[in-house]
Formats: sequence, structure tokens, C-alpha cells
Amino acid sequence: MKISTYQVEVDQWIKAHGVRYFNELTNTALLMEEVGELARIMARKFGEQSFKNAEEELQLGDEMADVLFVLTCLANQTGVNLEDAIRRNMEKKTARDKDRHKDNEKLK
Repeated sequence: MKISTYQVEVDQWIKAHGVRYFNELTNTALLMEEVGELARIMARKFGEQSFKNAEEELQLGDEMADVLFVLTCLANQTGVNLEDAIRRNMEKKTARDKDRHKDNEKLK
């Protein structure tokens, strides 16, 4: 699915099921909450903490999708076209970092 298609789908879902978007500040707080839930799973799956419940490990993709959903809500609310923003961001990273990481001894 294209990101622009997902932005439209999220907007349609909000209008059909969510009544309206939460305000931007609420959605920013929700984004932080979802990132925290993702971080908890990452710490247990790849870090040194253990899972309390074996089913939690299966939620990694779902938590990533939750982060993407709320981020997409914020983009829709603020008029950001994520495809354009991602394209510009990749161009910026390429221009700035095209050789930077190749010379990093820590990555070899």
C-alpha cells in the first residue's frame, strides 16, 4: 500500500469510526504512549528484560502499526503529505550522510 493511500484510509476510518481526530496535542501524547509500548517489547525481545506473558512477543508488528497509525493521524491533521516528506527526508539524508557511515570504524 502506498503511504498516500494509507493516509486516505486512516482519514476515512477516523470519520467513520472515530467521530473526529483527537486534537494534535492529545495525538502527540498518544504517539509517545504507542512508542513506549513498542520500546517495552523491543527491550524484552532484543534487550535483557524478559516477557511477563509469552503472547506479548507476538505484538511487535501490531505496536509498530499503532505508531504508524497515530503518526499518520498527526500528518493528516497538520496537512503533511508523508510521501513527499519521506522523499525529501531521504534526499537530505543522502546528501548529508552518503559517505559518513562508510568511514565509521564502529560499523565495520
